[in-house]
Amino acid sequence: MRRRALLALVGVVVAIIVTSVTGLVLQGKDEAGTGPQTRLVIDGSTPPPPAPDEGPVEGQVEGQVEGQVEGTPEETARTYLSDWATGDYESMRELVDEPPSGFADRHRQLDDALSARVVRLTPGKVIRTGEQTAEMRFTGARKVAGYGGTWDFASTLRLAVRDLSWKVLWTPAVMHPDLAEGGELVRVDKQVSAARFLTKEGHAFPHENYAEPYLAELGTRIPQPPSGTEVGWTIELRNPAQQPRILLEKKAKAAEETRTTVEAFTQAAAARALDPVQQPAAIVAVRASTGEVAAVADRLGGREAFTGKYAPGSTFKTVTAAALLDGGLNADSQVPCPAKYTIPNGRTIDNYQDKDHGSVTLRQAYALSCNTTFAQLAVQLVSADRLMEKAAAFGFGARLATGVGGACGSLNRPENSDALAEDSFGQGTVEASTLCMASVAAAVQSGTWHPPRLLPADVAERIEGHAQPASVPLNDTVVAGLRSLMGAVTTEGTAAGSELPEGVSGKTGTAEDWQGGPDHAWFIGYKGDLAFAVFVKHGGTGRNAAVPIAARFLRAL
Repeated sequence: MRRRALLALVGVVVAIIVTSVTGLVLQGKDEAGTGPQTRLVIDGSTPPPPAPDEGPVEGQVEGQVEGQVEGTPEETARTYLSDWATGDYESMRELVDEPPSGFADRHRQLDDALSARVVRLTPGKVIRTGEQTAEMRFTGARKVAGYGGTWDFASTLRLAVRDLSWKVLWTPAVMHPDLAEGGELVRVDKQVSAARFLTKEGHAFPHENYAEPYLAELGTRIPQPPSGTEVGWTIELRNPAQQPRILLEKKAKAAEETRTTVEAFTQAAAARALDPVQQPAAIVAVRASTGEVAAVADRLGGREAFTGKYAPGSTFKTVTAAALLDGGLNADSQVPCPAKYTIPNGRTIDNYQDKDHGSVTLRQAYALSCNTTFAQLAVQLVSADRLMEKAAAFGFGARLATGVGGACGSLNRPENSDALAEDSFGQGTVEASTLCMASVAAAVQSGTWHPPRLLPADVAERIEGHAQPASVPLNDTVVAGLRSLMGAVTTEGTAAGSELPEGVSGKTGTAEDWQGGPDHAWFIGYKGDLAFAVFVKHGGTGRNAAVPIAARFLRAL
């Protein structure tokens, strides 16, 4: 009996042991078949421990065994994001199947280019897309320098079994979902001037206004605020064979508005008048009564309409005519206009196309642009000092304060009759800017030469650091004579029969280029209170090249 009892006790013990072992085996089998559903917010710190078991991964059968495959897709994805959050790019690289060359540098360069860093990565669920493939959606956020919040993004990690372990199938889209191979994300800083420049009426400048170099120069000259220049920026996506696209933008604070003297409609008319012109050209329009620049359309390059000086040709006869009128001649005085004039003991001056007009009035000689008339009269009646004096009255040699710099004109004091004759019709040493010749025409219209400016006088002087030259009133008799002469040019002279509107007075000019290029073309004039100068570099004759531009400009007003 005792033996039987002992056997029964041993049987009970064995049953208990077998039951316990069986339970452990089943538990281990269950753990091998279901991966934990972990939802982590990875923020650069040590990741939190896995969440409690929530059942099988979607797409995975309960009890499924991975066989010889090392780890799970979720473990690879979570580790990849954790390494990314801590900036361990080398560890990330180990988890990537066939990582590209410079894998770590790509991540660093993207962050540097954007002035950004990843501050949050949040995994999603792992979804099996095949027996050995899976994917996980995740979200992230970057902190971008100068941006108030975070820049959020969402992308996908695609995974596959490679060499018996789960690997990330990496593409640039992991870093940003819209980024293609060969593409880049670029941060473009946009510096904003301390001032935003408007027209006189307070409007934005018209589109393609050809005054952009002048506005840019004003932006560098307006004093900056104590806090420095405001900077805005954009982040652009630049993929091959695609138009750049802005993904994020930080606009700078609106700049302080500064009104210029430019008139919106006048500026638009000047710009459109230059549109069809093939050669470098410029138009400057000035309010005759004030000297305010109403328009500057410059296709010469840079700010050449203000700073570039060229021989003004026959337009300078306006200055010489002022000296003759001040010396006793009048518009009706009879003067010679031969085909050629030989200076005593000097050179011979030719008329354009050797035309001989015989004896004419001073008005006709000016209207027909007789070189021989002005050369002969200058040698006989005008001294070198008198010509210099009259040029100065029209701004030549003045130090302008336009707000963006610029020059009027210059000439050397003629040392002999040859030099005096050449200067008298705008050749020799005479040079002038388009701005200068517009102000010459303005002086004839108003009776006073006013220094031209692009900003209110006090603002322009403060920017330039010096005062504007004083306005110069002209002799009433001289002004009346000059108006008669300029009026004849468009009614019976070199600009007659053109498309100019009625009421325009002016002067054509054709100037030799001393560097050997084709002649320069000029036309200066006024209509009402608006004076102007048109200059076409290497354009040929003023009649053929400059007058049509002036006609388009004036007819648009």
